[in-house]
Amino acid sequence: MKLIDRLLLLGLGVVVLAGVILLFTFDVIKIDWISFMEIQPSFKPMENPLPVPVDSIPIEGPASIPGLGAPVNPVHADNVSITRGAQLFNINCSHCHGAAGHGDGPIAIYLTKQKPADLTSDVTQNLSDGAIFLTISDGVPGFMPALNENLNVRDRWDIVNFVRTLKQ
Repeated sequence: MKLIDRLLLLGLGVVVLAGVILLFTFDVIKIDWISFMEIQPSFKPMENPLPVPVDSIPIEGPASIPGLGAPVNPVHADNVSITRGAQLFNINCSHCHGAAGHGDGPIAIYLTKQKPADLTSDVTQNLSDGAIFLTISDGVPGFMPALNENLNVRDRWDIVNFVRTLKQ
């Protein structure tokens, strides 16, 4: 074999090798490498939150103790509490429950599984303050997110006091 033939064969080999490398470089042939973020496990916000550590007490004090039933409302329903509750309700709850609490907020039309509760109904208004507080805190699995990480204990009790005024 002549020297020119060998050089042409070597050049052809280099071109083929470079072509294969370029196929992988420009994602013509896609290979998922372990270092890519897209194939690592991920979690949505508030998906499977960690349980509260045993025997721990939140900084703001205990809100409720599991297994002892619904807590008693420690916040008096005065004008300050109801006004704060109305502001917090408008920020956190009205997009689903509506400004008047009838369950007709702007997002309610997109909820197909279950519509938001009508907070002015007898069913809701007959619940104890503690039951409403626990619903706000823990949410309703699959339907309403838990707000215990977004609102402190006092904020949640203020919302409970405001919800009581919606019936009127």
